[in-house]
Amino acid sequence: MPFTKVALVTAGSAGLGAAIARVLVAEAEMRVVINYSNDAERATQLINELHNLSNTSSNRSSGDTRFLAIKADVGQRSEVQRLIEQTVSAMGRLDVVVSNAGWTRVTNFMNLDEAMVDDDWDHCFSMNVKSHLHLFLAASDYLKKTEGAFVTTASVAGVKPSGSSLAYAVTKAAQIHLAKSLAFIAAPSIRVNCISPGILLTDWGLKFPPQQLESTRKQNKLQIFATVEDVANQVKVFALSKSITGQNAIIDAGFSL
Repeated sequence: MPFTKVALVTAGSAGLGAAIARVLVAEAEMRVVINYSNDAERATQLINELHNLSNTSSNRSSGDTRFLAIKADVGQRSEVQRLIEQTVSAMGRLDVVVSNAGWTRVTNFMNLDEAMVDDDWDHCFSMNVKSHLHLFLAASDYLKKTEGAFVTTASVAGVKPSGSSLAYAVTKAAQIHLAKSLAFIAAPSIRVNCISPGILLTDWGLKFPPQQLESTRKQNKLQIFATVEDVANQVKVFALSKSITGQNAIIDAGFSL
């Protein structure tokens, strides 16, 4: 039945998270909960957009709650638990979790002196590794009931030494291995996969200097940037497939080749 399955997307009010939500609604016909940290107005605008997307379908859901925005700091374990409990209380079930939050502070990757900031490492490990573990633990009982999927968004920086900082690259590599480990532990009830995008031209990606972006584009074998739509479509594949687990899909226009 369309619009029965429920997906939760963290850091979901803009950029990649919003693109994922749109695809899960328009193409996978899911009900979606958007998690956001600060901007309630932006989250509300996206919820309205999702309603419009779902209403264009000939298959409309009944009276169930279809879309919801929940404010929570996924860097805090108690907030993660509350987020999951509120999601299931409002929606009645949980089939897909897209763990999309992360953090970095931009430094010169090649400068070890700039990398030696303990707070950066602590915050990167908290947001890029532990937040995903805490979200999985909080959601696992509900995902077992639906034989659901857990998808994390990492980074090509976790595959090829590169990116906004050394701490970011190392913790993204840890996030990828965490996803593989959780897939091993959670089988056969829950499928766990990971996606590692290259630079995406979101508001965050556009913060890099133009010359750095152009240099990266030239390094990409396809001479373009990966798109949020490509990443969102891969999330849909992982969410719907019954036979893929423990995989890391690299979507980087050939940067890591």
